Amino acid sequence: MKLAFGCDHAGFPLRETVLAACAAAGCEVLDLGTFSIEPVDYPDVARAVGERLQRGQATRGILLCGSGVGVSIAANKMFGVRAAVCHDAYSAHQGVEHDNMNVLTVGARVVGPALASELVRAFLGATYTAEERHARRFAKVQQLEAELSGQTRS
Repeated sequence: MKLAFGCDHAGFPLRETVLAACAAAGCEVLDLGTFSIEPVDYPDVARAVGERLQRGQATRGILLCGSGVGVSIAANKMFGVRAAVCHDAYSAHQGVEHDNMNVLTVGARVVGPALASELVRAFLGATYTAEERHARRFAKVQQLEAELSGQTRS
């Protein structure tokens, strides 16, 4: 699996842990930074990951910031990106299986290294089931996205 990875300065402390978990899962990682604790704006990091998904250069993404919320909000503004904050393994795999989530966001100020690795394993090990009820709901999400893509959102 080709994976786009990004973090801001607040997510940097989990960077190596998450990258190691991705490597252990056999992913080819597009590492989009940040590469230090120097402050960077989380929307820029989310955009970089989202653009790789939109261009087909990655099939999934992982974003880290302090809470996981900021990168999730920013990433979800992008067409075709379905990001969710997950701080438990159930949500990390269920979001993929039922909701076709393609970006995992994690808060480095919320979870520690062991849980972060577990979240990555759960996310990367999951597959969208495409069961009728899930596919029906996902189609409705795509319809919403298409209808609203040209509108101004708050």
